[in-house]
Amino acid sequence: MSDRPLFYAVVALFTLSLVMIYSLSTFTALYYGYSDLHFFLRQMAAVLLGIGILYTLSWLDPDRWFNRLGFAIFLLSFLEMLAMPFLPESLVKTVLGAKRWIHIGPLSLAPVEFFKVGFIFFIAWSFSRKLVHRGRLSLGQEIRILLPYLLVFAAAVVLIAIFQKDLGQVVVLALTLLVLFLIAGRSMKLFFLFIFFGLAGFVALILVAPHRILRIKSWWSTVQDNFLSFFPQSMVEKLRVPEASEPYQISNSLNAIYNGHWLGQGLGNGQFKLGYLSEVHTDFILAGLTEELGYVALVAVVLLILFIVFRLLQIASRLQNPAYYIYTVGVALLILFSFIVNSYGISGITPVKGIAVPFLSYGGSQILASSVAIGMVLMVSKKVEGKKTKEEGQSE
Repeated sequence: MSDRPLFYAVVALFTLSLVMIYSLSTFTALYYGYSDLHFFLRQMAAVLLGIGILYTLSWLDPDRWFNRLGFAIFLLSFLEMLAMPFLPESLVKTVLGAKRWIHIGPLSLAPVEFFKVGFIFFIAWSFSRKLVHRGRLSLGQEIRILLPYLLVFAAAVVLIAIFQKDLGQVVVLALTLLVLFLIAGRSMKLFFLFIFFGLAGFVALILVAPHRILRIKSWWSTVQDNFLSFFPQSMVEKLRVPEASEPYQISNSLNAIYNGHWLGQGLGNGQFKLGYLSEVHTDFILAGLTEELGYVALVAVVLLILFIVFRLLQIASRLQNPAYYIYTVGVALLILFSFIVNSYGISGITPVKGIAVPFLSYGGSQILASSVAIGMVLMVSKKVEGKKTKEEGQSE
């Protein structure tokens, strides 16, 4: 095993995930006529397979397997997303106008979860070859060099945000890509230019989708009083919107968190999972966890996530290979931004984006993709250990 603290931190979140899925999915299982253990057993299978992936990848030689695995994940997941709009309903069911999962018998696969990992690898591999060792460039030169990556990202935006109607994943990828541009040594002018066009594209994707406009109005109706108090009265009436049809999700999420207090209502004793808060074992798992185990458990989850991110950045800082370094930082950013987007959404700070909590939410694809991402970091972390051993030998 290369980096045991990172491995054990991920396994700890996996274990907590199993406990909470068993507790929080009870009502949903009964509602759909499943057995009590339906969601728990599926999550346990994914977690056990994920731990096996972590362990296996950690023993592989990165010089031989890193690029092979990375390209395989990137190309296969990209091709799957390209094919999904054209696959029959027997394989890809349309849910609320979107095709996000490939169904093969009892198994469901979300290619976007694996694409995020593959995309970070592709960026790391490409940047290490074309950007890291370049000196100062003009803005035009930088744009020309980065144009192929922007085209790949634009294709991902079309596949994810338009065909799959999943803007949250695009937001996480865009934020990660933006920071990686800075890490690769690009100029601040380019950074702010991408922020401008990113925000413009984000607004455009909202305006062309009625369900996103409704979600924004729903969110604004719950927080507008706090913001409008700073505006003059003449503007307040123009900015105020009537209460939308969907704010109950945020209200129930906040009530569940408040109902937990410091020590929670006790495992299995949550009330808001009983039909008041839909998808509580997926997108709203932090709210359900807080109600049953309290603020103490929520703080523990936050600390574990931050420890994983810190450990990834610590590993990255001691890697000599630029591709390994950028990939490891990219994985840390994916985890951090996913957690922030989810937690901000369920607390009403931002609109809900449908992003899973890494390592914790229900979903086999999320668990397996996260395991692959961390497993590849464990694989390259052996280069850190090798460097330490060499330094110790020289000091002796």
